[in-house]
Amino acid sequence: MLPDELLQSLLAFRRDRDWEAFHTPRNLAISISLESAELLEHFQWIVGEGDGLDAASERADQIAEEVADLAIYLSYLCHDLGIDLDRAVRMKLETNAERYPVDRARGRATKHSDL
Repeated sequence: MLPDELLQSLLAFRRDRDWEAFHTPRNLAISISLESAELLEHFQWIVGEGDGLDAASERADQIAEEVADLAIYLSYLCHDLGIDLDRAVRMKLETNAERYPVDRARGRATKHSDL
């Protein structure tokens, strides 16, 4: 989902530092999980009603850094495993369209198996 030019810059950055040996699929998956937790920290302990949008806007720069970390690790993982992320997302969208038909899923946060 990143433009090819940006992906090539990421790959060059990693290659220049000889980090490929450390970026195994296992380590990248772990890093994605850890960065996800760091993203969640920005929403932890939000008191009151709402979805955290006010708190998020106050921390937008820090949240953007965590999102960037996730995108970078995910891009490395997809590249290394030969996964076309755009294709994978399109296929998942098709699957979800079948699992969550509009007439049964609209306005509901119910898992597809419970619709």
